[in-house]
Amino acid sequence: MNGRMEGSGQYRGELTVPEEAIDRNGHVNNVVYIQWMQEVAVLHSEASGGTRAMEEAGGTWVVRSHSIEYLRPAFSGDRIEICTWVANMHRVRSLRKYEFVRIPGGEPLARGETDWVFLDSETGRPSAIPKTVSDCFRIFDR
Repeated sequence: MNGRMEGSGQYRGELTVPEEAIDRNGHVNNVVYIQWMQEVAVLHSEASGGTRAMEEAGGTWVVRSHSIEYLRPAFSGDRIEICTWVANMHRVRSLRKYEFVRIPGGEPLARGETDWVFLDSETGRPSAIPKTVSDCFRIFDR
């Protein structure tokens, strides 16, 4: 997946749907969208400096929940843009949102969100998100 940071704090990744992503119904399998959400979140964190800040703080992120709404199917060979952004951060949790669109044209395919929890890597217990980590992400909610 290729991607880029935007001044708004959003991250945009682009991919071409591989044949392996297609299920028996002939379109992208629902689980693949979750994998792409994870991948683009990591790319965003790396591009913003959040991954390095997280590691230096001795923390890690884990998923509390995923939510996704499928609007239209995607097919093998389709080009998709995945946009992600951090919608909020509260004490130990952060909500990240995603939009999937077909390109060209911007036809919406799916939208989703992930509720992340920040943990202390040594104890495995929830830990307050350090300012050095939160400062890496611009809060953007739409």
